[in-house]
Amino acid sequence: MTKPAKKFFEPLAIGAPQPYREIPVKLERMIHFFPPHIEKMRARVPDMISQVDVILGNLEDAIPADMKEEARAGFIEVAKNNNFGTTSLWTRVNCLNSPWFLDDVQQIVAEAGDKLDVLMLPKVEGPWDIHYVDQLLAQLEAKHGVKKPIMIHAILETALGVEQVSEIAAASPRMHGMSLGPADLAASRGMKTTRVGGGHPSYGVLSDATEDGAVRTHYQQDLWHFTVAKMVDACQSNGIKAFYGPFGDFSDDAACEAQFRNAFLLGCVGAWSLHPKQIDIAKKVFSPDIDEAKFALRIIEAMPDGTGAVMIDGKMQDDATWKQAKVIVDLAKQVAEKDPELAKAYGL
Repeated sequence: MTKPAKKFFEPLAIGAPQPYREIPVKLERMIHFFPPHIEKMRARVPDMISQVDVILGNLEDAIPADMKEEARAGFIEVAKNNNFGTTSLWTRVNCLNSPWFLDDVQQIVAEAGDKLDVLMLPKVEGPWDIHYVDQLLAQLEAKHGVKKPIMIHAILETALGVEQVSEIAAASPRMHGMSLGPADLAASRGMKTTRVGGGHPSYGVLSDATEDGAVRTHYQQDLWHFTVAKMVDACQSNGIKAFYGPFGDFSDDAACEAQFRNAFLLGCVGAWSLHPKQIDIAKKVFSPDIDEAKFALRIIEAMPDGTGAVMIDGKMQDDATWKQAKVIVDLAKQVAEKDPELAKAYGL
């Protein structure tokens, strides 16, 4: 039996904050990772806060096993010592079956719970994982007097998680969204690639053979198209957000931009930035194109209530294109609030 609707939004512990009925509206074009066990990286956080939409202290992959406790302590230090303003503070904790998960959650909520916006949970395989963390967070929020609910962001990085994606998205009002984790997912599926995101030169289709025996063109395809689209559908149908995850080749900015753009066009609202130069790539890709935003504004202005049909530059616009335009205009307005230059360019 599923939980009755009237019980869905009840706090799961006496004294825990009331769950959100709508997730907070925030600009989240990039989730910028930093390793909190490294002192010089912690020292850069105050300058990074104004440059990114989300800053995330990473406690899981890429943190050596003998530095896990230092990473946790470093994140708590960063959380306590900085004012994040409109920038969201997240952490990626260790996975549920690790020796570090419980201490991660208990210590962070106890010492920095009111600063933390989102807890990113790796290797989520089903709604059962979310239910456990949901209840645990409520108990800790109540114990430590945390005033706002800490949200959960699931990483989709196992075959079972992909199979359960809709159930994960609907598991709790604490759900913020999901990110695609292509490296672990590739291993879980038995895919034959060692790349972290992006395409593969061997994955494609050939053009048809011709009678003259001309060389056939190989068209490289996107390994992640189906999974991203499935994740977006699950997220959007449950009112949460979809993100592309990491792009690991820091030497290929063009390929990073192409992968981010595919995700943006499919409905993702942001991506991870693992290197500082990926911040600007994400800002560029996940902000509406200036000309497209201006055209979308014209549609909204010509059809204020979204009904009827009009002709703009020889193209018919109706209620369906009005809805498309509204998606772009709403995002442009969010971007404009944080970026004065783009606000001017959009005419907002």
